[in-house]
Amino acid sequence: MKSVGKSDYKELYAWSIDDIEAFWQSVWNFCRIIGDAPETFTIEHKEDVEKAVFFKDAKLNFAENLLRRRDDATAITFYCEDHMHRTLSYRTLYNEVSALEQFLKSLGIEENEPVGCYLPNIPETIIGMLAATTHGAIWSTCSPDFGASALIDRFGQISPRILFITDGYYYNGKIFDVLSKIPEILEAIPSIEHIILIPYVKNNDIDFKNTKDKVHIHLWQDIIKNFPAKEITFKRYPFNHPLYILYSSGTTGVPKCIVHSAGGTLLQHMKEHQLHCDIKPDDVIFYFTTCSWMMWHWLVSCLASEASLLLYDGAPTYPHMDYLFELAEKNNVKLFGTSAKYLDSLSKNHINIKEKYTLPSLRMITSTGSPLMPSTFDYVYSFVKKDLCLASISGGTDIISCFVLGNPISPVYRGEIQTAGLGLDVDVFKVDGTPAVVGEQGELVCRNAFPSRPLCFWNDSKGTRYHNTYFARFEHAWHHGDYIEKTEHGGFIISGRSDAILNPGGVRIGTAEIYRQVETLDDVVEALAVGQPFEGDERILLFLRLKEGLTLTDERIDQIKHHIRTQTTPRHVPAKIIQVPDIPRTKNNKIAEIAVKSIFLGHAIDNEEAFLNPESLEFFKNLKELMK
Repeated sequence: MKSVGKSDYKELYAWSIDDIEAFWQSVWNFCRIIGDAPETFTIEHKEDVEKAVFFKDAKLNFAENLLRRRDDATAITFYCEDHMHRTLSYRTLYNEVSALEQFLKSLGIEENEPVGCYLPNIPETIIGMLAATTHGAIWSTCSPDFGASALIDRFGQISPRILFITDGYYYNGKIFDVLSKIPEILEAIPSIEHIILIPYVKNNDIDFKNTKDKVHIHLWQDIIKNFPAKEITFKRYPFNHPLYILYSSGTTGVPKCIVHSAGGTLLQHMKEHQLHCDIKPDDVIFYFTTCSWMMWHWLVSCLASEASLLLYDGAPTYPHMDYLFELAEKNNVKLFGTSAKYLDSLSKNHINIKEKYTLPSLRMITSTGSPLMPSTFDYVYSFVKKDLCLASISGGTDIISCFVLGNPISPVYRGEIQTAGLGLDVDVFKVDGTPAVVGEQGELVCRNAFPSRPLCFWNDSKGTRYHNTYFARFEHAWHHGDYIEKTEHGGFIISGRSDAILNPGGVRIGTAEIYRQVETLDDVVEALAVGQPFEGDERILLFLRLKEGLTLTDERIDQIKHHIRTQTTPRHVPAKIIQVPDIPRTKNNKIAEIAVKSIFLGHAIDNEEAFLNPESLEFFKNLKELMK
């Protein structure tokens, strides 16, 4: 590939958004995308963020790119808490995909057919995805910690004919059953004809008596045994062929079914992996994630860069709080991906990682799920490792990638996300749609076309819901829904979701502005802030989970209010501070501010199985005095 001759990140970024066709062509070439490249890398309607079409004449097969390597080096290392450990070579991975794709072909799997996955983060999930997408099918995952009704809310919209499922899963040292959910699932989703069952916690002792006669049950080990591996024939599909269906959180309504393309996903992921994370062949990459989170898809794509994946299924703090770092040391992890919440928990519990582990291969920690607090930056560099890039990243399910993230050649500034992603014209808009200046908060937008923009929403034939979600707010820009500001260093600070913005006295305040202050207090484990209409204005309600055994006394409340006032402004001080036993979170471990606000507005929460800890909502429902 010919060098583009840019001397630093700022200059490279400017070129990447100034000439997007040349930039994305260079990414295709640099990352060695396997496919039929077009004669000219043209983006149709490239001035229209909503309607742009990338590389219409290009063709590729997503699975072919991830299965490019077939030697005996390790492709996947898997741990399930302290119950099991196994490895798969690139050759074994290819062979098992070959066996499964032959079986799926025998079932008559079709292009554009949705395939449902109800599996933990195990190697078979990756194998299933690769086998299905080899044939141009659309892979859609739902983690088994989702209840049956949450699964039905999702897969009931896409009507899969084939469902991958396991008998159970482990979490925090306990076994949770999945098979008992099958009758309810089959009753609600009559399209399911075939279940591919992976024994996980019971091995071969599986009871099928509760399944319907019309549904065929296929055991994983029988499939692998009965279809000997052979060379896979990879048909190449158009760049914008559908690959994945992902789902919005579903905590305030029926989840949106977001369809992503094979080419856009691959190109965007490989750009982030190789340019923003410096991932090279044989590097070991870890991300703590379930299969319902887009970070699972991001992690799996690392195979296209010939990296080795470390998978973990279970509780991040089991059997001890720093177990994930134990695995990172044991497996020479280069990139360690986790949530801001996990790093903050280590900090709150004063876990000194560097005293126990040297982590010689670790070069980058990526953190997502919520803004990374400045104090957590201090913790990582003081108590984890000094010589690494700590990258707070943000994007999400909507784009299956990141708008703002890190890069390995620029400085890291405390409390800031380093940069916008290459090729993405990220900006901050004020309410009136004009650009905000440095230090001024506003809405995160993207002003140019990018390849991982969703193709559409499933069952949204006119595109109305799709348009209203991303493009109705601002003309000629993607509206992402994050409240954000640019910094003098060229970085960003996210203050929370804009639909959860606090507005006391007409002053817009991001929830993270308050979290940054109270979560530095040693007594506070985590916080949730919402705005509530009150006497013609809005007041701030702050809910705190304290360390075990502590009580929120009047004296402690006064101290917290004083701390918030002196570190921010009087407008940031909550009208009420209330101790809670737990903070509601989505399945992706994000604080469910909108759901709590809905409760105080008198709205019912009908889909509680979409929450990680639905029982926590009961406390808020019972705070009737706050609804007056």
